[in-house]
Amino acid sequence: MNAVDTSSYLDTSQAVARYRDMVYGIALTHTRSRTDADDVFQEVFLTYHRKHLAFFDDERRKAWLIVTTLNCAKRATESSWQAKIVPLHEHVSEERHDDRFRFRTDEQDAVFAALQELPNKYRTVLHLYYFEDMSVAQICTALCLEAGTVKVQLSRGRAQMREKLKGEYFDE
Repeated sequence: MNAVDTSSYLDTSQAVARYRDMVYGIALTHTRSRTDADDVFQEVFLTYHRKHLAFFDDERRKAWLIVTTLNCAKRATESSWQAKIVPLHEHVSEERHDDRFRFRTDEQDAVFAALQELPNKYRTVLHLYYFEDMSVAQICTALCLEAGTVKVQLSRGRAQMREKLKGEYFDE
């Protein structure tokens, strides 16, 4: 993925400005915690900065950032450290400490909570498709998957979301 041409290089501050919402959204979706998402965000852009990466085009840069974010989030959630910690909000009242990310409406919170309960493969494609407005082809490129695989994961993920959201805020 490294390019030879530095004309396609974005310095770290430009990359952060352009891709911060995408990286943070993916990190939050996969870690389910603001503090862990903050750590993943920092690790992704620190890696970008240290490697001084240049890409042939923006799609490859975006794909690298997506994959790197997913890998960092996976490391953060599957680490032995995570297995040993107890979230602070279990011991402190919800009003004083709440690490959960909140949207403007309860409906948005419900959709995000349902998304977080899905298996990673469905969560990833749904997030990229709906939150990052990526096409199936772009998701295929970014995740190195076949179009059929992405379409099946979108379909199955939507079906699971529909089931999880029935009766709360959404009815069929």
